[in-house]
Amino acid sequence: MAQATRTFVGLDIGTTKISCIIADQNAAGEMRIVGIGNAPSEGLRRGVVVDLEKTVASISRSVEEAERMAGIEVKGVWAGIAGDHIRSLNSRGVIAVARRDNEIAAADVDRVVEAAKAIAIPVDREIIHVIPQEFIVDDQDGIKDPVGMSGVRLEAEIHIITGAVTSAKNICRAIQRSGLKVYDLVLEPLASATAVLDQDERDLGVVLLDIGGGTTDVAVFHEGSIRHTAIIPFGGANVTSDIAIGLRTPMDKAEAIKIQHGSALASLVKADEMLQVACVGGREDREISRTVLASMIEPRMEEIFMLANKEVRKNHFAPLIGGGVVLTGGTSLLPGIAELAEQVFEMPVRLGVPRGMGGLSANVADPRFSTGVGLVMHAAGQDGRSGAFVESRAPGKSPRFDLIGWFASKF
Repeated sequence: MAQATRTFVGLDIGTTKISCIIADQNAAGEMRIVGIGNAPSEGLRRGVVVDLEKTVASISRSVEEAERMAGIEVKGVWAGIAGDHIRSLNSRGVIAVARRDNEIAAADVDRVVEAAKAIAIPVDREIIHVIPQEFIVDDQDGIKDPVGMSGVRLEAEIHIITGAVTSAKNICRAIQRSGLKVYDLVLEPLASATAVLDQDERDLGVVLLDIGGGTTDVAVFHEGSIRHTAIIPFGGANVTSDIAIGLRTPMDKAEAIKIQHGSALASLVKADEMLQVACVGGREDREISRTVLASMIEPRMEEIFMLANKEVRKNHFAPLIGGGVVLTGGTSLLPGIAELAEQVFEMPVRLGVPRGMGGLSANVADPRFSTGVGLVMHAAGQDGRSGAFVESRAPGKSPRFDLIGWFASKF
């Protein structure tokens, strides 16, 4: 008898925190959150492992907390991957339809995607995702699924995301050292998009900015497909560092000041608001204006948004983005951040939180959990082969990208 529920585990390995989300799915396809685990992230910088043992310990703490809440043992995870080593490009492939009656079969779709994947990739890089954007049958473009149609020439436009082999291997190694299997590595902005974006926004055109601790992840969608992805190597940790240096206060105190009193837009802060700042080296605490604090945060956030806007403008779909900008990730909780983003992008901006889940969903209705929730949604979609981001592959190939199989065979 088929199992009534299936369980999926998402592991968001961030620079400042590691989140583990456990969700189950019933026979009707409804998903509910059953376990949430959080641990401070130690051993990562800008999404890349720099201390393996600390990373393993942080992963273990996060997973154990989620296991206790869900009352189950986790065997394997769908893990997020980010970092400024991520690169993306668009590619096109063309084939002649094989059948005599010119009907396009699934095998033709696989062949044309393989043809589009035939690009030169450096030996130190590995393909993480291959995402079809659209198919073209005899000059008729905008086709999402050409199977069953008639034509003599089939083209595919695809989005290829690559990452550094060593960075992906180190994430896999850290997870496996924690006693877990790696079912798949998923680019974090794609996971976040699954959790926070509406289909209408994807169709109309939207920019997703996942502003984390170490990196800001950018994903541009248009006509329902991903068009551009990029990772900017700045995030909330840079804001904290600016505050710590500017106010001469310890990093943990700077983080607390940012969360409690920070604002991304100085014009929104009242000039007479004051706050206490703890000084380093046993010096006496001092009082500063909240306007001074906001004037330290605003330039850094403006720089991040300008770099993101530059990435968006690289794409010829930029003028056609009608859905505006969606902000998510922990740093998006800064007061005034949406107003600042509207000034830079000159588009409407909203805050994106995970939705469409049951169970403990109220506990994860927070931008900090967008990637973790998106990972379990992606896992469920991939398991049912109905997800928005299922990697295309040739017949007989593993559903995981090749690095996972290679790595598993070595260790």
